[in-house]
Amino acid sequence: MRSYKTIRTLEDLQAKKLELKLEYTSKQTLLKTDSKAFFKQFTLGSLIKKYATPSNLFKVDDKFNISGTIMSLLLPTVMNKTIFKSSGFLTKAVVGLASGKLGKALDAEHLSAIFNSVKSWFGKKKDKKEKKFIDYGIPPDSETY
Repeated sequence: MRSYKTIRTLEDLQAKKLELKLEYTSKQTLLKTDSKAFFKQFTLGSLIKKYATPSNLFKVDDKFNISGTIMSLLLPTVMNKTIFKSSGFLTKAVVGLASGKLGKALDAEHLSAIFNSVKSWFGKKKDKKEKKFIDYGIPPDSETY
């Protein structure tokens, strides 16, 4: 509990009021920055950076491959529902078997490489042209430079 026995005059009261106001505003800004930092660690991007590395999440060991298992189940379903939608039973069965085997072979390294290559297609195009320095005849150590 705080003791306010030192306040005797109006000036002491005003000084204590300013002191308390500064204290609560500093605590307020500190609390805001701490809460922003706390919530920032739970955004989708930070969670992906933290947990979606090939060594962390997708491969627990060489025999238990989570990404390969998920892709072997998901890829045949997606292929049969989109690309081979109106094809027959035999075609769907063959596509299901082939894409299931392909999905088992995919692991986190392959998926991250595919994702990075697709991401590079849509990335910013860099200008490969270098800007030439135009010399106007003014020496660099002159007063007009």
